[in-house]
Amino acid sequence: MKKLALLLLCVATLGLASCKKDTIVNQTTPNITIVKNITPSQWLPSSDGLTLSAEIRDNLIDKFHVDNEGTLVYISYNNGQSYIQLPFVYNIDAYSYEVYDGGLSIDIQSSDFQDRAPVRPSSNVRIKIVLIASE
Repeated sequence: MKKLALLLLCVATLGLASCKKDTIVNQTTPNITIVKNITPSQWLPSSDGLTLSAEIRDNLIDKFHVDNEGTLVYISYNNGQSYIQLPFVYNIDAYSYEVYDGGLSIDIQSSDFQDRAPVRPSSNVRIKIVLIASE
């Protein structure tokens, strides 16, 4: 009985050792980074005055990207020396964004539902958009 068990163990070991091993190489698709500036005059108020919006147009943000890939947006108030990722809240104002075919819109609104207008940025702000490709 021991010989039979030993024989089966040897056959199983040889069978497993002879399996073909495939190496899967993950080919990465590079992300795309877009950097744009928004001037103070580009922040437009909504009809009720409770939202400021600025649009950024770019052909790299197409329908395929909107439907299948990811978008990260960062804002810098010091000419790109540091960035804050959106969405975030600063001094009661909430910063958010919406991605659509052809570009994106950045919105500033009151974060605590008070009936007040958000503060318009008084200097140029730099926006970094990272388009994350998906396979």
